[in-house]
Amino acid sequence: MTTQYILFFSLALIAVVSALGMLFSRNAVYSALYLVLNFATTAVFFLLLHAPFIAIAQVSVYTGAIMVLFLFVIMLLGAERIGPQQAITWQRPVAAILGLVLLVEVGYILLTQFGFIPPGTDEIAGSFGSPETVGFSLFTSYLLPFEITSVLLLVAIIGAIVLTKVERNADQERK
Repeated sequence: MTTQYILFFSLALIAVVSALGMLFSRNAVYSALYLVLNFATTAVFFLLLHAPFIAIAQVSVYTGAIMVLFLFVIMLLGAERIGPQQAITWQRPVAAILGLVLLVEVGYILLTQFGFIPPGTDEIAGSFGSPETVGFSLFTSYLLPFEITSVLLLVAIIGAIVLTKVERNADQERK
């Protein structure tokens, strides 16, 4: 086993453990910090794929800017102090079904796709992940998904503020 495989599998383990820590943490701030660790390991994956520009963008945009924004919203709204919510009865079955669909999809991809990891050749390293290639593909082929993602982030933040505001007002009326 080469050092590249050892590095890949150790980083994969860190990414999976940090993702699980983010999901199962009861504190919103700790969940956000686990997500920062997950973003950092994803950036190292991009470095292993010879895409330094995407790795730097991952660190600066997601780990830096977006996580600071998430932490700001968490601290502003006091979401780390909000008590447990009552679950809607249909959430667990839908989550289980969607989890099974995801497992079937991953199994299908693993069983049918061979050679899906790109080779680490120099010709790929020259163009893959360069600022010119990323910018060209982002603003031509992926312009609509890029804009949809920015709108979804804005709506998620506004939704979190509205939901927390309503809960705080209801708590104040009870007192």
